[in-house]
This record gives sequence, structure tokens and C-alpha cells, in this order.
Amino acid sequence: MTKIVVNRKHGGFGLSIKAEMRYLELVGKKCYFYVTTKWAHENDGVDEYTRISPKKAEDSFIAYTITEDLGKKINKLPDDDRYWYHGDLERDDPILIQVVEEMGEKADSKFAKLEIVEIPDDVEWQIDDYDGYESIHEIHRSW
Repeated sequence: MTKIVVNRKHGGFGLSIKAEMRYLELVGKKCYFYVTTKWAHENDGVDEYTRISPKKAEDSFIAYTITEDLGKKINKLPDDDRYWYHGDLERDDPILIQVVEEMGEKADSKFAKLEIVEIPDDVEWQIDDYDGYESIHEIHRSW
């Protein structure tokens, strides 16, 4: 059987800050969180991002996860693999599965309720969603 992580709540797939930290720990990377503290349109064309603690990241609406300490304040988020986004993960990623199994509801972001679904190994699948609520469908032809 193949295990796949889906979101069962309107809002969209997302990991909690603690789940992101656990995932990155398992792959041998550190993580640092940054939030926007100044916007270019209000700050002479320059953005500003400030590093915050994991606790403050949990309370933030949007926190960016970076795998390298770029300092207390930066003006640009990296556009390489140092910028880590949970949405880039394959949903059958074994480490993602491990994190969700280990953490249960604590792996859910504020807008997610993650569930592991098992399907037969030989099925070609895709995730469909309606307002963030996801389901797994077998891929088939349509005209």
C-alpha cells in the first residue's frame, strides 16, 4: 500500500512550525523563521524580513522557513534551496509520512487537518481539492 498525506479541511495543505522543524531535523537541516517587517511600497522600495523564534513563528500569519541563518534582518528572501516550503513536498514522501504519523494533529497548520490515506501500490493517483479540502483520485483518461 502507498501512504499519501492529504488535507481534510477547507483552507489547504499546511504543516505546523513544529512539523516543519521535525521534517528538517530528519533530513539534517536547521531552520530559521523570518517574517515581513517592512514592505517595499512603504519603505523606499526595500522589503525587510526579521528572524523570529519558532514560538513567534507559530503565532504569525505567515512565517518563511529558511535553512540557513541569514542574520537578524534581511532585505530579500533567498530564491534557492535555502528557502524551504512544505508545499513543494511530494505527498507520498516517506519523511512527511513519518512526521504526520509521529505528530498527529500537532503536524497540522492552523488551516489544515492532515490525514494519511492508503491506496494500492499499482494505482496512478492525483490529489484534487475543493477550497483546500483534498481527496485522492485515480488518474484516468478523459476527452
